[in-house]
Amino acid sequence: MHCTWHGLPPTTSAPSGSFLFCQRLLSRLLRHGHLQLSEQCRSQLLSMSPATADRILRPCRKQERRGISTTRSGTLLKKQIPIRTFQDWNEVKPGFLEADLVAHCGTQADGSYLYTLTLTDIATGWTECLPLLNRGESAVVAALKRSQQLLPFPILGIDTDNGGEFINMELMAFCEQAQITFTRGRPRRSNDQCYVEQKNGQIVRQVVGYDRFTGELAYRQLTELYRALRVYVNCFQPSMKLQAKQREGSKVHRTYDQAQTPMQRLLASGTVSAKKQHELQRITEALDPLRRLATARILTEGALAACCHVLTKQPCSCFAAPVFGKPVYRGKCSCRWHSWNPSIAAQTAAEKKISKKWTAS
Repeated sequence: MHCTWHGLPPTTSAPSGSFLFCQRLLSRLLRHGHLQLSEQCRSQLLSMSPATADRILRPCRKQERRGISTTRSGTLLKKQIPIRTFQDWNEVKPGFLEADLVAHCGTQADGSYLYTLTLTDIATGWTECLPLLNRGESAVVAALKRSQQLLPFPILGIDTDNGGEFINMELMAFCEQAQITFTRGRPRRSNDQCYVEQKNGQIVRQVVGYDRFTGELAYRQLTELYRALRVYVNCFQPSMKLQAKQREGSKVHRTYDQAQTPMQRLLASGTVSAKKQHELQRITEALDPLRRLATARILTEGALAACCHVLTKQPCSCFAAPVFGKPVYRGKCSCRWHSWNPSIAAQTAAEKKISKKWTAS
């Protein structure tokens, strides 16, 4: 059961529903040889109630530390960029994204350090993470141009916070040229970007953690990590969307839809051509979810090695957040980090070929 859960996402607002996705994921794990179950054990696992699953898996959902906010409000152009709150999101067509920056500054916000630009699609939950050497205007626009090549659908709209890295002439001109709707949330109201804020915690903080990352080497490590992680997150991590909320006295009853991965929501949206759908389905079926997760863990170790050894030149006793429930680094550093190389990521020749096609698509 724990092996199956590690192929599912971290805690969400309604974690028990994600276990319903186990029926589809279990057959994939059996096909790739990660599980060997008797018919009786398989039937018991699939008939388990969500409450029992939550109780058994509670240790996997421990909350980690909180990061430091480095957002500095941009005072210019605010009147030219309309405000959109979380209640205004009713988009059913893929392409309308929320964007946010995550600072990898550790416990101090001074000096230079890396950032992660997180983009989350409202309709499907499709998420792309791109590392930045700084949060300058040019770096943000360059990352958005890169995301246009990675996303399987065109960008129709971008909603950001009021940070100066977003509220500037360069990004505004880019959106006008690309015919992208540009909106912003209200100041000091993080709930207006609730979709991307949730992914910041579930993906970036859950995998990369709260350590400080600086320099070109750490940037390259994070680039490799996000390249492997994007396939796993968008193809194998299901989520549930809130359909209705009703208050009865002091209790609030929430109704969610069926747990689906971003890939499944994208294919069901009807906005992708038949040829593109067939190609995406073929790639997804050929991928091994636990092998992709193992690759992400190895790349996370490499990123932490760059953080602890190459940058500080000193032994370190930092602790990174668990990667989907399994710690990848704990205690003092050792010389084994020096021998790390991205090529040790466990991928078969077939998966490497599929990954190239995925990037090209």
